[in-house]
Amino acid sequence: MARSTKEESLETRSRILDAAENVFHAQGVARTSLADVAQAANVTRGAIYWHFKNKSDLFDAMCERVRLPMEAMVQATADEREHDPLGQLRKTCIFVLQEAVHNPHSRKVFDIVFHKCEFVDPADPILIRQQECLLHGMANIKRILNNAIAKGQLPHDLDIPLAGITFHAAVDGLLNNWLFSPAGFDLAGNAEKLVDACLDMVRYAPSLRKK
Repeated sequence: MARSTKEESLETRSRILDAAENVFHAQGVARTSLADVAQAANVTRGAIYWHFKNKSDLFDAMCERVRLPMEAMVQATADEREHDPLGQLRKTCIFVLQEAVHNPHSRKVFDIVFHKCEFVDPADPILIRQQECLLHGMANIKRILNNAIAKGQLPHDLDIPLAGITFHAAVDGLLNNWLFSPAGFDLAGNAEKLVDACLDMVRYAPSLRKK
């Protein structure tokens, strides 16, 4: 009986997250209430509060379902023991871009984060969490670039902070632009070439070298 109850609880949590994903995507985060999510999930508001503290906690859990596997990949790539940091970074970026195309959950959550969040309050917990994720991702990219220099994959005079910002913005921009207009270009088919172009920029751009 206990196992059945636990399974039912997990199923309810998953259904709430699915509903949040759909409602946030349809209405935008700011215009969505927990009552809206409860109605879409066919549960009571009390059921939502049993699993999540508030809307911010629900939003974060929705993102984590998609983000955690990717964060784990990037974290592993940032390990100093990785012998091919650039190769692993390339694989991770290609995976993320193709995941946006082929995985409906990933695509919807990415679209919510990029285009359905109306951030107007600097103290908004959802905004603060997204900023923390950005900084965490940037720090990992810098560690990867440092490791790539140590392994002889990048020039020793690379301006790591500047290169990290540029690389992140390039990959982020590809994802953002495709989500905004999927018909604009073939993201999945060109993912490898696009990521290679971003890496070539880091390798060869004179403007990314220290003076």
